[in-house]
Amino acid sequence: MKTNPDATAWPKPSATLSPMSPMTLLGGITPDQFLADYWQKKPLLVRGAVPDLENLITRDQLFALAADDDMQSRLVLQTGGWQMLHGPFTDRQLKRNKKLWTLLVQSVNLALPAGDALLRAFNFIPYARLDDLMVSYAVDGGGVGPHFDSYDVFLLQGIGQRRWRIGKQDDLTLIDDVPVRLLKTFQPSQEWVLEPGDLLYLPPDWAHDGVALGECMTLSVGFRAPPAQELADQFLTFLQDRLSLSGRYADADLIRQPHPAELGAAMIDQVTTLLSQIQWDRNTVRDFLGATLTEPKPQIVFDPPERPQSLARFSKSAVAQGIVLDPRSQLLFAGEHFFLNGEPWTIADTDITFLQRFADDRETGPLQPPNNVSTAMMALIHEAYCDGFIHLRP
Repeated sequence: MKTNPDATAWPKPSATLSPMSPMTLLGGITPDQFLADYWQKKPLLVRGAVPDLENLITRDQLFALAADDDMQSRLVLQTGGWQMLHGPFTDRQLKRNKKLWTLLVQSVNLALPAGDALLRAFNFIPYARLDDLMVSYAVDGGGVGPHFDSYDVFLLQGIGQRRWRIGKQDDLTLIDDVPVRLLKTFQPSQEWVLEPGDLLYLPPDWAHDGVALGECMTLSVGFRAPPAQELADQFLTFLQDRLSLSGRYADADLIRQPHPAELGAAMIDQVTTLLSQIQWDRNTVRDFLGATLTEPKPQIVFDPPERPQSLARFSKSAVAQGIVLDPRSQLLFAGEHFFLNGEPWTIADTDITFLQRFADDRETGPLQPPNNVSTAMMALIHEAYCDGFIHLRP
């Protein structure tokens, strides 16, 4: 069994991927057909979905990302029991490891432009659901064991081959006291070997196990699917930060109770009335989702320009060049309501169409007709540029 990563000659990465259409990714199926027949319903295997995917990232590039303090990485070891270590990792730790192992690096789309382009190719799913691009590297025989995910995932084969076994099973009980999520029983019903460029879509809760056949890389496009309790916790925190209740508890008509330890009916009724001021509606939920789903993850740090251009000079540059969202930025909208990196944007009606198009495409051409914007909009864009959220288009 090969365990030396240096044994393979790895190709140099491509600066960009070939243009990808949803129908190419989905093997000739239209996005509407995919959503109707496959999304959260059944798996889909597409051969050659991204033909040049094996050139997207090299092993050494991935190892360099795993050594970066700003990246989230994990190392799964599976010889003599399962172990999980958290990065950053040195090149020496990885290349001299003699066990069966798999390296997992999250949010590669934030560090690699071609990775971001791959992620955005799945824009037939709303950006509000899109999470990140994870890349895994495994030595021959490596994997993370039979498991299931509670969210949709597209598994794309980069370098090498991986054998996937999958199954839709009712028993999703996990093994206790192991650092990785391993199923106690695994009952695969289908099996494939994925070659470079192949794609496998799995709906939530489908059991699967991938084993490297020789050294390989797998790129995983994952989606957000927060539990109801997590949404409730976040929503209550959102409300708490915006509450301003009037009144104060008072009991000028207090009557002596036969039991001093009893919570009186009058107290319960009054507090019920006070708390009934806590209300929300669909607009509150919209604002909550806009703020929460665009809030950058805790580890994300933006890089403002060292010498930002003045508003006047920036406006001229934007008119000539256009603008682009930083890969770490999230711009979402609900109708005329916009949210950038956790904050609402109030804009003029005349700028709505422009900003909706910018949110969809994440970049613009020169900001002149038909892309011209108002003075107020340009001031907002300049402020975001100074924060590192938006950049001038190269």
